[in-house]
Amino acid sequence: MSDNFDTPIYVCGALRSPKQMLAQQEYGGHLSLHDDQMANQLGFRAGAIEGPTHFSQFEPLLAEVWGKEWFETGCLSAHYRNMVVEGEQVRAYVERPRKAQNLVRIRAEKADGTEVLVGSASIGGDPPQSELESRLSGLRLPGPLVILRDLDVGMRGAEVEEVRMDFDQHMGKMYPFSLNQKLEFITELSPWFTEKGGPSSPWGRAIIPLEMISVLASYSGRGAGFPSHGPAVGLIAGQQIRRVRGPLFVGEDYLVDREIIALSESRRTESTWTRVSIREPGSNDLVAEMIMNGATLKDSYPNYQQELAALTQ
Repeated sequence: MSDNFDTPIYVCGALRSPKQMLAQQEYGGHLSLHDDQMANQLGFRAGAIEGPTHFSQFEPLLAEVWGKEWFETGCLSAHYRNMVVEGEQVRAYVERPRKAQNLVRIRAEKADGTEVLVGSASIGGDPPQSELESRLSGLRLPGPLVILRDLDVGMRGAEVEEVRMDFDQHMGKMYPFSLNQKLEFITELSPWFTEKGGPSSPWGRAIIPLEMISVLASYSGRGAGFPSHGPAVGLIAGQQIRRVRGPLFVGEDYLVDREIIALSESRRTESTWTRVSIREPGSNDLVAEMIMNGATLKDSYPNYQQELAALTQ
């Protein structure tokens, strides 16, 4: 009967308390914004919980909405609004689609109503414009860049990387934990994610949770060779994960390549927009892709204003 009205109807999950698993994350030789001390130095209350951690809270809602298709061609596209620290609770909301609707609005909020993220979710090969695609289309050309001054749109990673995710594989300094360790704390655990329950999935194998596709796409990066100036501290301002021919499987080999698709700037940050393509070895078919808006804090880079002045003389 609700189809007789124009009012969007949302379904929601339970309040969850996501865990901080990146306190020891390192990149560029220093700790990240997920470390409490580093966060304090930059004016934040505590180390942030990584953004894609919240993606897991949408998985059961979108599986309820779209079923098996969600795991095969589902796309979640999010713009992060406010950081979450350990001890805070978060709830996910998903717009209930009307008949044949293949893109819906999503959001996540803290217990007090503070927005954590806004965005869209969709299925299928040709959905309407997603949250991040809409933001990309509205970007203005940045002013002179300092930290990212050696980057150009269209620049590709120097190497195609081989990646995989096993249950007990430590994912490196960027992601200092394994899949099994993540599954101990993930907010929404499906038996399809586990070694024991994976064979019961519709695909007969354990599948990689949506939030861990971000880790698969990002944890290496060693062969990309994108130049930047530092040290400087970054954060994820927006992120999109699309399963094109999914799901992705635990213990499967994949190829990853990267391309810078946009550069942008705000009062506080310089940002890269990078598309990460995950392909099947042999056929080179695209199985998933991620768009990442990585924002680097200007105030975290020594002598930012002096170097900017020198570049603009």
